[in-house]
This record gives sequence, structure tokens and C-alpha cells, in this order.
Amino acid sequence: MSIFGNNILGNNSIFGNKAADPAPEAPEAEPSVHKSDAEWRQELTPEEYHVLRQSGTERPYTGEYWDTHTAGVYQCRACGAELFTSNEKFDSHCGWPSFFAPLADGTVRYIHDRTLGMERVEVRCATCDSHLGHVFDGEGYGTPTDQRYCINSVSLKLVPREDPQVSAPETEA
Repeated sequence: MSIFGNNILGNNSIFGNKAADPAPEAPEAEPSVHKSDAEWRQELTPEEYHVLRQSGTERPYTGEYWDTHTAGVYQCRACGAELFTSNEKFDSHCGWPSFFAPLADGTVRYIHDRTLGMERVEVRCATCDSHLGHVFDGEGYGTPTDQRYCINSVSLKLVPREDPQVSAPETEA
């Protein structure tokens, strides 16, 4: 099955390449977290609300994670769902955190975005329907998927991976 689930462009692939994505369309699951606009405004900062709930974009090279190399899991800042890992993060030098794939199938959903006179694919959290960023295909970054998930830092929360504790050998008294 395609990592993209529903096909938003009306052909057999999210990016128009039938050979790259011949999987049949799957029914899209409804987000499981539902909150009122007032609840979101209360829980999120004004910047988080603008990006996550109004599909805004933070300025490039200003976000917390655009140049982070810390090992861990990136969660949705709105609901805590695990979305990406540092294993898929790469340096694209675009000013936003970039990943070549989400953590798992079904963690994000895709919407055809025609705003600002552009044809793009918006990426949203599948759990709470918050805006994360966009995904681009075929830019030549040399990643395993040839895709760049360009994600707003303010949409994410990094949970660093804890290094395993090495216990000292017990000594006999």
C-alpha cells in the first residue's frame, strides 16, 4: 500500500508517477482528536495556533528544529502523536526540518494544496488534523524515497532518545 493512503491528485500516484505508486486507494480514517476552536486557542500559543490550526508557515531558519541533529521521536505539538524520527531527518538546507518519510503508514494524511498559486501536497497529523507542512517529490536529495517532508518546527515536539544506562558491576561486600 502507498504511504500516502488516499490519492489526492486523481491518478494512481500522489505525484503523478503511476509506476512509483500503483497501490489502490484506501479509505481515509477520521482524526480521533476533536476539539473546539476555543479549546485549541487555549492549549496552543498564538504561533502554534496559526501554524497548526490555520495552516500557517513559520519563517525559514527560525524554528527550533531546522538544524537539530538530536536522536529521538518528533511528536505532533497539538496532540502528541508520534509522526517522524530523527532516523529519517536529513539536512535539506531549506530552513525547515526535513524528513524523507513519516514514522509509519497512517501517521500523517495528505491534502492537495492549491493556495498561493502553487500545486503542493499538504501534510497533516492523522490524529488531530493539524497542519504540519508539505511534502515534495523528485527534488534530487538522494534520500531513499526522493521525497522531502518540509515540516514547521512549531508543529513538532522532539522527544530525545534516552541513551541506555550502563549499570556498574556490583561488587561483593
